[in-house]
Amino acid sequence: MLPAFSMQHKSLAGEKLIDVLRLIRTQNVGPVTFFQLMRRFGTAAKALEALPELSIRGGRKNALVVYDKNDGEKEITLTEKFGARLIMYGEADYPAILHSIPDAPPVISVLGHAHIWKKDCIGMVGARNASAAGCQFAAKLAKDLGDAGITVVSGLARGIDTFAHKGSLASGTVGVIAGGIDNIYPPENELLYAQIRDSGAIISEQPFGLAPFAGSFPGRNRIIAGMSLGSVVVEASPKSGSLITARLALEYNREVFAVPGSPLDPRSKGCNQLLKQGAIMVEGVSDILQGISHLHNAALGEMPKQNYETPQIDADESALQHARQIILEKLSLTPVSMDELVAQCNLPAQTVLTVLLELELAGKLRRSSGGKVFTINKSLKSID
Repeated sequence: MLPAFSMQHKSLAGEKLIDVLRLIRTQNVGPVTFFQLMRRFGTAAKALEALPELSIRGGRKNALVVYDKNDGEKEITLTEKFGARLIMYGEADYPAILHSIPDAPPVISVLGHAHIWKKDCIGMVGARNASAAGCQFAAKLAKDLGDAGITVVSGLARGIDTFAHKGSLASGTVGVIAGGIDNIYPPENELLYAQIRDSGAIISEQPFGLAPFAGSFPGRNRIIAGMSLGSVVVEASPKSGSLITARLALEYNREVFAVPGSPLDPRSKGCNQLLKQGAIMVEGVSDILQGISHLHNAALGEMPKQNYETPQIDADESALQHARQIILEKLSLTPVSMDELVAQCNLPAQTVLTVLLELELAGKLRRSSGGKVFTINKSLKSID
């Protein structure tokens, strides 16, 4: 289930792209924090004005510097010259059911044909060092899904991802990448990247020109899970990043599918583990079609009816200072859900959200995929 305190996000369709881009590109502003700022201040422009003061209140010694307007304009220009475009949350071409996840990217770069995800989508992920049999099965399954009118979404990585894309090229496939829209990784997939661009679509939430880094891959996985009715894991070790995609699919109320394999092959242990935990076993495309028959793009992708034109009011400073000390003592290096933190701190949910927002902007807190929060300094006990 989605966390109880996840926000219903306001559409950004009426916002200026440059303001949205500057806000999400500012240091310490992730997707969840971005939408909290939007809910609190009403517009990206007003949120940008408030960032420096909020970061100081969270304990930062020097005020947070917002992303430079010239850099934002340069990114827009480079993206357009490359042949891609930037699409904001809530705009018509934004992937419909990606709207429903709590950490949806506020803006994505898209190269290719946005109409490709108007159809139902299925994510397909797996091992980079996949077996020949696993790659063959992934390609066939992807082709069968395409023939059935389903768009296959994967991460353009080596192994299973590569063959999932190859199998579904004819019907159109979506590659979600961990670097900037112009960054082809791994390099050997340059031709595949071009083929997907021509017949399907490439998506990135990262700035133009950025090389993929360790922390960008879980974010890439959440987009695959978030824009798909379900995710299929073909081969995966117990520590595979593909299991992150499966976990996020569950958190987003989507289906999880797994292809069984030999218990003697380490690449099958992750899939077999998912099956023990209740994933739907996949022997062919009919298992997936039956598994998603109760899910629909239209329902999952419906934009929330609420809007947040009226800024939220904080508690007074003395109450917030008291709350900061309580929250800091509860936080640790182990991620904890918002629900649990609110329950243990015995504070109003809005107060907890405000303090966490300030701490994140100050660089004292991080969010994991799925919305859990944790400190980055185990000795953090109070705000200096």
